[in-house]
Amino acid sequence: MNKANRTKMIRRTVDTVMCVLLLFLMAYQVTGELLHEWIGVAMTVLVIVHQILNRLWYAALFKGKYIPYRIVTTILNIALVASFLLTAFCGMSMSGYAVPFLYGMAPVSFARVMHLSMSHWSFVLMGLHLGMHVPAMTANLKMKEKARVAIAVISCILAGIGLYLFLRSGMTDYLFFRVVFAFLDYEKAGGLVLLENLLMLFFWVFAGVQLALLFRRVRKKKGGAFRGDENERQHHAQ
Repeated sequence: MNKANRTKMIRRTVDTVMCVLLLFLMAYQVTGELLHEWIGVAMTVLVIVHQILNRLWYAALFKGKYIPYRIVTTILNIALVASFLLTAFCGMSMSGYAVPFLYGMAPVSFARVMHLSMSHWSFVLMGLHLGMHVPAMTANLKMKEKARVAIAVISCILAGIGLYLFLRSGMTDYLFFRVVFAFLDYEKAGGLVLLENLLMLFFWVFAGVQLALLFRRVRKKKGGAFRGDENERQHHAQ
C-alpha cells in the first residue's frame, strides 16, 4: 500500500470513528457523565489528528481561486473546527473525571451554556460537512436508475424523520442559547436514543448533499465543469 492510499485509509477510519463518537456524545443519558467525559477526550484527540491529516488543505487556504463551492466548504470547515474546540474547552472546564485539573478554566456558568450550544452546533456542522463530501466521493459509482430513485426516496423519508426528531427534541433551543440545561429522557432505551441521533445526523448529511448538488447544477448551467468534484477527489487523495 502506497503512502497516498495509507493516508486515505487513516483519514476515513478517523472520520468514521469520529462519527460514532459523536453519536454517543449526543447520548449523555446513555453513557453517563464519566464515560461522556472520556469519549469527549477521545473525540478531542481525533479532531487534532484530523487537522494534522488535513494540513495540506490548510496550506492551500490562501492559494487558488475561491469559487462559491470552495467558499462555503471553507467556512463550514472552519466553523466546525471552532465549534469542536469550544465544545472541548468548555467541557474540560467542567470536568470532574477525565481532566479534573482543568476544572474552572472558564466560569462554570459560562462553560455550561456554551458547551451545550457548541456541542449541538458541532452535531449540525458535522452532518453538513459529511454531506458536502458525499457527491464527489460517490461520483464514480455506477448505479441503475431504479436503484438511484429508490435510494433518493428512502433518503428523503429518513431525512424527514430526522428533521421531525430534531425539531421535536428542542435542539434549536440549545443552538441559540435559549436554555441552560438539556432536557433528556432517561427512561428511553439506549438503542432508541442512538437511532434517533443517527436519523437527526442523517438529516443534516442529506442537507449537505443537496447543497453540494445545488452548486453542481448552478455550475453546469453556467457552462463550466464543476470543480468541486475535482477538489474533493484531490482532497481525499492527499
